[in-house]
Amino acid sequence: MSARTVPPPQMRLPLQADRPARAEDLVVSDSNRAAVTRLAAWPDGFTPVLALHGPAGCGKSHLARLWAERTGAVALDGVEAALIDPLELEGRPVLLDDADQADDESLFHLFNLARAPGGALLLASGVAPNLWPHVLPDLRSRLDATPAVAISEPDDAILSAILRARFAERSISPTDDLIAYLVRRIDRSAQAAAQVVERLDADPRPVTRATARLVLDAADRDTQA
Repeated sequence: MSARTVPPPQMRLPLQADRPARAEDLVVSDSNRAAVTRLAAWPDGFTPVLALHGPAGCGKSHLARLWAERTGAVALDGVEAALIDPLELEGRPVLLDDADQADDESLFHLFNLARAPGGALLLASGVAPNLWPHVLPDLRSRLDATPAVAISEPDDAILSAILRARFAERSISPTDDLIAYLVRRIDRSAQAAAQVVERLDADPRPVTRATARLVLDAADRDTQA
């Protein structure tokens, strides 16, 4: 088991910045290429609001944060939108992660601010805005008309990168053979990658492909029991 110190969780405050996302950690593959290309060219002066959507763990938040750092955008989570004075956001790009969780009134204000000079609004969520449950008529029409770009579930390249990142957090250096084996065996999600790395780190045996097979076989038996 690796020795490490895990910091206690912290409360997230409005306008609090996360650790900067690193461009070198971004892996571009068929699952996210369209989104990477679109965000690299946006804001483009024609589309003030853009939606980025995809399943949990697909990398949309990482890509969105890279965009926010490039543009100097204010980064918010959905529920935080109601806590911010709109005047603080005027003339600035805004990233709203978990955007479908924002209330109707806050979203409506953000749409209007995005159309002002210097404004832009990137909405990140699990599904496209036309599937969100918001009912305010003026907002509904804006959501339905919002251009959207999707990221699909992690492919081999993305899942491999996620696994390596989770291992690195625990000071473990996996072999290429181990990564390839895990990519074939686990579900295609960031959650599955994190879980298998946690199980391997907790196992007293060396972190190898053979250990991974034993750990995954045991997990399968537990699931079927």
